[in-house]
Amino acid sequence: MGSVSTSPRWRSRSSGTAARLPAEVGGSLLRRLLAPGAAGTAGLAAVVLVALVSPEHPGHYPVCPTYALTGLYCPGCGGLRAVHALAHGDPGLALHRNLLVVLAVPFVTWAYVAWVRRRVLARRARYVPGPAPVLAVVALGVVFAVLRNLPAFGWLAP
Repeated sequence: MGSVSTSPRWRSRSSGTAARLPAEVGGSLLRRLLAPGAAGTAGLAAVVLVALVSPEHPGHYPVCPTYALTGLYCPGCGGLRAVHALAHGDPGLALHRNLLVVLAVPFVTWAYVAWVRRRVLARRARYVPGPAPVLAVVALGVVFAVLRNLPAFGWLAP
């Protein structure tokens, strides 16, 4: 295993001075927090909407196009219902609605907090993922979609 510092995806802490920072990291604190603030506000508004307007009742949200066209559950099917259950403090029901969405919440939250922290401290990301982690997430979604449509894994269906 090679040293962390030899990997091209890892950047040295000392390599970024204020003059070398990209434009989106430099500038005033308010300017640096504009993108994370907008994304956080949009995400929070979406969760509040799903918490207030139940996806359990038909007609409030669009039907999943994959399910409507094929009758198969996609990796996101049941995601709105899982978020609704989490917003109402029912993690058991949320896990039943969409296991993948519930398991993704801590990772998405961590990534968002890390993004805000980097912006507050005016730092660049030290790790830039290559194609392997992205392909792993896509493969996880595909495997989850296949399993939840098999009779033996009916407990994964929303």
